[in-house]
Amino acid sequence: MTKTKIVIIDDHQLFREGVKRILDFEPSFEVVAEGDDGTEAVALVEEYKPDVIIMDINMPKLNGVEATRELIESYPESKVIILSIHDDENYVSHALKTGATGYLLKEMDADALVEAVKVVADGGSYLHPKVTHNLVKEYRRLAVGGSSDGEAPFQQVEIRRPLHLLTRRECEVLQMLADGKSNRGIGEALFISEKTVKNHVSNILQKMNVNDRTQAVVEAIKNGWVVVR
Repeated sequence: MTKTKIVIIDDHQLFREGVKRILDFEPSFEVVAEGDDGTEAVALVEEYKPDVIIMDINMPKLNGVEATRELIESYPESKVIILSIHDDENYVSHALKTGATGYLLKEMDADALVEAVKVVADGGSYLHPKVTHNLVKEYRRLAVGGSSDGEAPFQQVEIRRPLHLLTRRECEVLQMLADGKSNRGIGEALFISEKTVKNHVSNILQKMNVNDRTQAVVEAIKNGWVVVR
């Protein structure tokens, strides 16, 4: 079995060890190197050729966003997941613009970390559900209010569930994705298991022909399939 090679960059040793311990429990993962500052990122990637780099956003010498920019300039195919305590959409947008393909909050649970690495390693993008919700709210605010360049505002559309495409249960799950709920949160709200939720999410992505839950939410907003609260 080919393992997903991972490099972890974080200046807090205890947190870094905790992340490594979680990843070590996954048989398909291998943490090949660790660093405590963004300045080490390029050298470690050059040496170990990892599939995924997990990068803290706040580091003393070179922060995760700037390190990601340098990394992408040298190795454009690099797949970076940013770790942060900040859920503000400005932080997220900045990180994504520099080339990161994942953004996780440090309040994440172990399952979210494992899922994020798998999704990003497979070529998708992954945002923490709370981050997704904040981005969605900002998107809707700008769309409804109009942009700063004078363009006409986006007109609020009537919410129409995509029952031609998804089942009623999948429509419920899609709405909860837009609400920023995690798989566990959705399961608790609908009284179903996390495994069942994951199956519903996989079906939604396949039917909507998108790569990840963030794309699904954005498309749902554009089509007027979900309410942004």
